[in-house]
Amino acid sequence: MSEDDNNVEEYPTEIHDYLAAFEKSLGSVDEMLKTMMSVSRSELLQKLDPLEQAKLDLVSVYTLNSMFWVYLATQGINPKEHPVKQELERIRTYMNKVKEITDKKKASKLDKGAASRFVKNALWEPNAENEHTSKTPTKGKKRQ
Repeated sequence: MSEDDNNVEEYPTEIHDYLAAFEKSLGSVDEMLKTMMSVSRSELLQKLDPLEQAKLDLVSVYTLNSMFWVYLATQGINPKEHPVKQELERIRTYMNKVKEITDKKKASKLDKGAASRFVKNALWEPNAENEHTSKTPTKGKKRQ
């Protein structure tokens, strides 16, 4: 038996697809990290506005904590009982706050002047002249 045959038999064949997908994901993470590390942080932050900087920081810290979660799981430690769970929840809270701010920026603004002009012109105001000289018949029952 060769050494490759021994490696194949170390884990159940049912999880082979999962392990292959995991390995591919790790490769993607590695490539993204290399790309991020190729640019200095200060240079990157100078190009971003404060909201984008906050997003970058949150994504970075969330990714790092998620990777630590996976590390704990591979070491046989239940990450749900580890303080990393509370840290991930705290980061998610801040991510939601940033999302709310972003959504508020994207929301359309109300032009109060235009809205008041629209309402003013859309409402019909009877004046004394129109009340007596109206030539349009009224709908409904005739009074006797």
